[in-house]
Amino acid sequence: NPFVFSKGVLQALVTAFGTASSSATLPVTFKCLEDNLLIDKRITRFVLPIGATVNMDGTALYEAVAAVFIAQVNGIYLNFGQLVTVSLTATLASIGAAGIPQAGLVTMLLVLTAVGLPTEDVSLIYAIDWFLDRIRTAVNVLGDAYGTGIVHKLSQAELDDADAREQALKLEEGEFDDEKKGENGFERTVRGHNDEVRYESQL
Repeated sequence: NPFVFSKGVLQALVTAFGTASSSATLPVTFKCLEDNLLIDKRITRFVLPIGATVNMDGTALYEAVAAVFIAQVNGIYLNFGQLVTVSLTATLASIGAAGIPQAGLVTMLLVLTAVGLPTEDVSLIYAIDWFLDRIRTAVNVLGDAYGTGIVHKLSQAELDDADAREQALKLEEGEFDDEKKGENGFERTVRGHNDEVRYESQL
């Protein structure tokens, strides 16, 4: 359920809105996905750093809409080919945008130049960009979280298989040691390199 998923990352969204930086929000996003939504750490530690750098959904949408807005203000008609150019350029420019506040305002100059729009009209949206930047950062973080959840769902079988192989390897190496406990069960001790974990299983 996307609404339940969004509720689980609410703290990360609020942090993204407050900091306007997906990179600064990254530790909170890790915490929300791993603690609230129980996403495997092997997935979050791989997907989220890539997403915070490359996956800029909100920035891409913002740059495309801003370019169309500037064209309309100047009475310039954009044909279908130019709209496609705006969409592709905005997507590519957002990938190259840094995860810092107002980075999209800089890369938007590439979008305007691609279709011949006046770059000086960026000043029209500069006054409210501080607020729009916070919203698009929250969208970026939400997109990263959704992507991580999808990858976790698709990789569940591989993760279970990797866990099973790891457990089998530990059994072969003799790291598991069974000890009798009471009349109805036993206590199994797992001895690792630095710690010791105990759990009980009833027979």
